[in-house]
Formats: sequence, C-alpha cells, structure tokens
Amino acid sequence: MSDLSVFPVNQKWPAALPDRLQLYSLPTPNGVKVSIALEELGLPYEAHRVAFEAGEQMSPEFLALNPNNKIPAIIDPDGPGGKPLALFESGAILLYLADKTGRLLPRDPQARWHAIQWLMFQMGGVGPMFGQLGFFHKFAGKDWEDKRPRDRYAGEAKRLLAVLDGHLRGREWMLGDEYTIADIAIFPWVRNLVGFYGAGELVGFEAFGEVRRVLDAFVARPAVQRGLEIPRKES
Repeated sequence: MSDLSVFPVNQKWPAALPDRLQLYSLPTPNGVKVSIALEELGLPYEAHRVAFEAGEQMSPEFLALNPNNKIPAIIDPDGPGGKPLALFESGAILLYLADKTGRLLPRDPQARWHAIQWLMFQMGGVGPMFGQLGFFHKFAGKDWEDKRPRDRYAGEAKRLLAVLDGHLRGREWMLGDEYTIADIAIFPWVRNLVGFYGAGELVGFEAFGEVRRVLDAFVARPAVQRGLEIPRKES
C-alpha cells in the first residue's frame, strides 16, 4: 500500500484508498478538466473537495501541495518510477495523465503538438478572459457603473469564440476526429461562459454555431456528465 503520510495534505483530507490517485478539487471549469479526464481514462481515483467557502485552499496542508492555493491538484501514488508524484496546474495534470496512459493525446508528433498548442490557447486565453468576463458580468464587477472593463473582456471572449468557431469548421473535435485533452480543457470554460456566467447573450453565442455543436457533443459524453459533478458536495 502506498504511504501518503509524507504529504501534509493527507492529514486534512485522509486517503481512504491510498493506492488510488488523489484529487483535490472543486467542480469549477479548471477543476472539472481533471475529473473529466480521469473519468474518460477510467483511472481509479479518490476525490477530495477543497471548500473555498471555508478557506480550505489557504490551509497549510493544501498550500504544502499547491503554494498557489488553486485547484485542482493531485497526488499519484504510482508516479514516475513507482514513486508518488504531487502535481498542480490543470494543464500540467492533463498532460501528465495523457502521458501516463498513452491516451487523449495523439501519438503522431505533429498532431501531439497541435493538441498542446490548443491546450495552451485555453490556458493563456480562454480561461483568463472568460473568467474575467464572469467577474465583471456576474459577480462583484457587475455593480460597477463603468462598463468598459466588462466590455473589454466581452470583446475578447467574442474574438476567442470566433477563433474556435473557424477552427472547428469541418472538424468533429479540436484535433479533427480525435478527442483529446484540448477538448477537455476548452469546453468546460465555454459551458461556464454561457451557463453559470450567463454571458451567452452578451457575447452573441448563438452566432458561433460550430462551437455550440461541439459543446453539445462534449456535454453529451457520459464521462463528461460524471466529471462535471466531481467532487460532490458533502450532504
């Protein structure tokens, strides 16, 4: 049995199944990237909910795992060389899981780098821009009289959606016929933009038919439906 006692996070969230990959997360767009990937891959894992409302992301135990106090993070008890591996940043975790299993990332070198390219597109563009729009449209920023910040991010969100829409013409997924970590990274954020943030009308989402088509196909996947609910809130 793997010994996770060397990780302080295990003191706050004890592993009931220490031989399984441990996930510390919330069902946010970044968090569900990893739970969806784990469900798609069929890897056994144990999910722990990091309660932001209780400030658990700032606890010493969690900060020892991720000093950037963000979710998701993982510990793989069977990491490289059979040694436990702790990892944070959703994009890095997706790359690690794909590399570990040999799935969700093309084997062909050119296609592999194209998938990584679109993963970086999400991390550097889609996530930050959609997230800022969410702040200014749904949360505290909505009360600001000056709408220039909101409109700045709405315009950038529209531009990014147009990039996606043009790229997806004639393609089933971001990499054509192959479903990859690029899709798993991008479409939770698209879903959040038009769903939780309620910004569909603001960005004219109905004009981006290709993005809508692929979003619908994405959320229809059983593994995606399961991953979107993990970690579940304790009853």
